[in-house]
Formats: sequence, C-alpha cells, structure tokens
Amino acid sequence: MSLQGPIATHRMRTGIPTGRLAVWWGLASEIFIFGGLIMCFLLFKFNNAPGFEDADMTSTAAGAFNTFVLLTSSLSIVLAHAAAEKGDIQASFRYIWFTIGGGLVFLLVKTYEYSSKIYGGITLTENVFWSFYFTATGLHALHVIGGMVIMGMISFDVRKNHNLQRVELIGLYWHFVDIVWIFLFPILYIANF
Repeated sequence: MSLQGPIATHRMRTGIPTGRLAVWWGLASEIFIFGGLIMCFLLFKFNNAPGFEDADMTSTAAGAFNTFVLLTSSLSIVLAHAAAEKGDIQASFRYIWFTIGGGLVFLLVKTYEYSSKIYGGITLTENVFWSFYFTATGLHALHVIGGMVIMGMISFDVRKNHNLQRVELIGLYWHFVDIVWIFLFPILYIANF
C-alpha cells in the first residue's frame, strides 16, 4: 500500500491510524444528529401526533429498492478496499465508481419519490410525518452526495497509487450512510404502527 502523503495520516499515537480515528470521531457526531432526529420522530409517533397515518403514502417498493442499491454499493466499496490492499489499482478504481453509480441510482429514485410527492401537493409543511420524512431523507441524501464527491476525488488518487488508505476511510463513511438508511427505511416506509 502506498503511504505517500502527510505524515499525520499515518502516525498512530493511540494505536489507531489518525485518519481512521478522525473518521470515527466524525461518525460519532453524525450518530447524534440522526439519532436525535429518529428519537424525535418516534416520540411524536408514540404520542399519536397527527399525520403519521400518511406513512401509507410512501412507496415501500422504492424504499426497498433503494435499500438494495445502498447495500450493494456497500459491497462494492468493500471490494474497492480489498483491491487497494492487494495493490490492484484498476479494480479498486472501478469498484469505487460502481459505488458512486449506486449512490447516483439511489438519488435518482429519491428524486422520483420527492417529485411525485411535491407534484401531488405534499410538502415539508404538510404535517409532522412529512416534515420528518423530507428532513431525514433529505439530510441522508446530502450525506450520499458528500460521500460520492469524496469517493470521486479519492478515486483519482487511487488511480495514481497515492493515499490508498483513504479507500478504507471513505468505506467507513459509506457504511455509516447505509446503516442510517437501514434505520430510516422501516420507520418511514414500513412501520405504520
């Protein structure tokens, strides 16, 4: 593995590479953001706030398809990391772009869902359920976009056999994005309890 780049990305005072530790700290802060949003959603839901019956109007098929797409893209970033560790630069580059493609498919499906709701007259201010739906899925979509942009930048370093450790770091981030979706999918698309 090529370890070119700033020395700070390779030193390990704690026994954990600095880059990995930084990603874990960043993800810990994201857990508070999404965790707080999900907990608020559940508190409103369990206190019978009006509007939660609208969960029947979400497309379970679209949500399930997007779940499949994100889980498949998680596999491709794992394969990119494995290829980078073996020194197979071309395969790593290719798998990174498969992952970016999965993110793009996810966003296209989400755009279809949003447009069908908005053209149907449903907006963020419709009721509490739709406020949570648009806020949570929109925030998640921004994280998907951010991950795709970072992966695109990393892919060109990978192609130059430079900073290959970043494939693992973006993989950690992408798995977090998938885990968040695993929580959002059932509460927004399935569990109309």
